[in-house]
Amino acid sequence: MSSENDTPDEPAGGEPEQLALIRESVRRAKAPKAKPRTWRGAALAGELPVARVLVDKGVLHLDRYFEYAVPQELDAVAQPGVRVRVRFGAGARNVRDGRREGGGLIDGFLVERVAEAEYQGPLAALAQVLSPEPVLDPEVLGLTRAVADRYAGSLADVLQLAIPPRHAKAEAREFPAPPPRPVAPDPGSWRRYERGADLLASLASGGAPRAVWTALPGPEWAEEIARAVQATLASGRGALVVVPTVRLAARVDQALGDVLGPGQHALLTADAGQQRRYSEWLAVRRGAVRAVVGTRAAMFAPVRDLGLVVVWDDGDSHHSDDHAPFPHVREVLELRASRDKCAFLLGSWSCTVEAAQLVRSGWAAAVAAPREVVRRTAPLVRTVGDLDVARDEAARAARLPSLAWEVARTALRDGPVLVQVPRRGYVPRLACQQCREPARCRHCAGPLEARESTGTLACGWCGREEAHWHCAACGGTRLRAQVVGARRTAEELGRAFPAVPVRTSGREQVLDTVSGAPALVVSTPGAEPVAEGGYAAALLLDGWAMLGRPDLRAGEDALRRWIGAAALVRPQEAGGTVVVVAEPTLRPVQALVRWDPVGHAVRELADRAELGFPPVSRMAAVAGVPDALADFLRAVELPPDAEVLGPVPVPDAGPAGTRRPGAPPPGEHWERVLVRVPPGSGAALARALKQAQAARMARGGTEPVRVRVDPLDIG
Repeated sequence: MSSENDTPDEPAGGEPEQLALIRESVRRAKAPKAKPRTWRGAALAGELPVARVLVDKGVLHLDRYFEYAVPQELDAVAQPGVRVRVRFGAGARNVRDGRREGGGLIDGFLVERVAEAEYQGPLAALAQVLSPEPVLDPEVLGLTRAVADRYAGSLADVLQLAIPPRHAKAEAREFPAPPPRPVAPDPGSWRRYERGADLLASLASGGAPRAVWTALPGPEWAEEIARAVQATLASGRGALVVVPTVRLAARVDQALGDVLGPGQHALLTADAGQQRRYSEWLAVRRGAVRAVVGTRAAMFAPVRDLGLVVVWDDGDSHHSDDHAPFPHVREVLELRASRDKCAFLLGSWSCTVEAAQLVRSGWAAAVAAPREVVRRTAPLVRTVGDLDVARDEAARAARLPSLAWEVARTALRDGPVLVQVPRRGYVPRLACQQCREPARCRHCAGPLEARESTGTLACGWCGREEAHWHCAACGGTRLRAQVVGARRTAEELGRAFPAVPVRTSGREQVLDTVSGAPALVVSTPGAEPVAEGGYAAALLLDGWAMLGRPDLRAGEDALRRWIGAAALVRPQEAGGTVVVVAEPTLRPVQALVRWDPVGHAVRELADRAELGFPPVSRMAAVAGVPDALADFLRAVELPPDAEVLGPVPVPDAGPAGTRRPGAPPPGEHWERVLVRVPPGSGAALARALKQAQAARMARGGTEPVRVRVDPLDIG
């Protein structure tokens, strides 16, 4: 081999050989670099050589930061907020040259850089910086940590919901400068509401009002949200709007485009595709747009200088995330409003009990229209009770009462008629045969259910059997349940009105709009299309199917769905009529007739306060196989004022495609307990459940135990 001072050998022709060129290149090269992702022997960064990393492991006992050494060659790009890749799980034995090695590669986020490590042993080095884009800023980190603590979950799980997956082409895109501020809008239809114009004026001047807005029926709600966003942008701040479905997001998106013009806002939905979603998210993070509208995937959007958060129809179940730790949009936006000191607007045609509590506590103010305006814009509501149906030959023959048939026949001369039928799969709740009061447990006021195995009555919450039930309202001793039987509605209507086209909108195919021509539109709740010019009438069938659900929110949810359908009907002065087939004396039906969702929510809140139900109290549901659940309850250190209800069996999963939310995996039999605490102990409850679940996972517990704080469905 040639020495260092030798010249390369040359062939007879004088041209250097290929091998000699390679040797010369090797001799002139610098010392070889350490291999990426191991960095063995590589120098560390001169300043702040330690990185604290949140690894992408959604398990509670690893819900903390891990420390890694920062190689000098990654010093410039390894900045707080970037995505990194690290080696995890090597253990303390595999150490070379003072550097821990081994373990599997895993993604994470670099949270901060520090000068010294708290861990005294050898550190592994950062393997790779996946992208120099700082996607995790301090505001998002603080919010997601608060959400994880509130719902007894891990920070990594919340960050998966908050930050979309990376797409390299989207990061390479150049975004334009933010558009100029729009001018403050005219209040427009906000003048119909008491304090509506004042709300917009406060937003335009930089204020931070908090309001619970009961919207008037009709299609104006999307434009009214757009005007609120315009007023916020006029003050130099950003705005965020979250709606429950993609269809509603498209309506607000169109309204924002009409009011603000192009380039002023971004649309964030989970089904937009990875590249488009990440590109829109980056446009928001980099400040190219200041307004965002989207579904629950947008609730963590990093809007700069956030001045307004809006949630529409907070009672819709789509606002509750299906992935751990199951955060709700309303609660997340309340946290954002408090942390960022920005305005908060909760709007809906109806009113949830949680919204009523925000007003009662003084945290938010009510924004509603005067009664005379409500009566002028709402349709006429007529009822058909059980007694009327029993005496009606037409109702017994075709499940369509004579009043509903006559209203539909008359309305079809002027336009389409909406027919709302309950979605199949609702489980009937027992009620008094005489006065229709729901049957409840004397111990905890939970719903009574008839067990199929024994036929005895038992509480769905605490599991206690009830041998001698009697109605607390009227003293009756007989119970009733409702059978839905709505599968042939479209066929029956087609036979009743053979000359009228029948269209359906439901799970298989959801229609967005229909024309103003005469037609029967059969829809399940939440899938009602918007009719051009409004529906001439609406028939709300099988009211007991929704009122009879074994759930605390059955009445509230039934009223919300009824009002959501009735709001699409023309005003009473234009001939709009709604027929609801339900007992007229029931509270939700009376609230619909009077168009008074706020009054219904206030009365529900008073009842729940008296019985200690959410939202006045905080509650958590813990479910799992019986042995694992029992072990968990023995290990958890609950607050002293906690009350445990149960265990009770969890309904098994239904046939394919009909599994209920929270049902156990097919073939497994779970039990569930409810843990209830008074106001002020919710944080302690979440902390205790999280610690117990983390300790259980650290011990290697194999049987699953599901913890859900503030469950949407508690039976």
